[in-house]
Amino acid sequence: MKNIKKELVELMHTGYCSPRIVDLAKKLKEPSTTIHYNIKQMEKSKEIKAFKAVFDYKLIDEGLCNYVLINLTPDEYGNPERIGKELVSFPQIESIDIATGGWEMILKVRTKDVDEFYQFVKNVLSKKGIAKTTSLTSLKQLKTEFVGI
Repeated sequence: MKNIKKELVELMHTGYCSPRIVDLAKKLKEPSTTIHYNIKQMEKSKEIKAFKAVFDYKLIDEGLCNYVLINLTPDEYGNPERIGKELVSFPQIESIDIATGGWEMILKVRTKDVDEFYQFVKNVLSKKGIAKTTSLTSLKQLKTEFVGI
């Protein structure tokens, strides 16, 4: 059988998953049709943006997680969304938040190892508009996407 694990992981990262309606119906003790109707209504109203898989990141070669705090240059400070929208295209970035306090943005970055993270820092975070970064390495994740691991 053909091994398409890498392609599946890429698609599942970006929302190509669907809920298991039968399991939800059993847990909530409601008919599948009721579950399906409610999910479709939540999708229609944009309450649900996408369905995403929660992975054991070590097993899919994304075991290193870093939170990157970013200060922007004075000319970009007034429009952090512009830099954020540029960063969205990098697959290593799991999330981007515009923040208050001493930092303008927070990135959650997943890479295979420290060497790959170094390349990411060198090639991505040296962009025009980024003045300073500080990285915080996650030693062990206990919960993600509301799921305990």
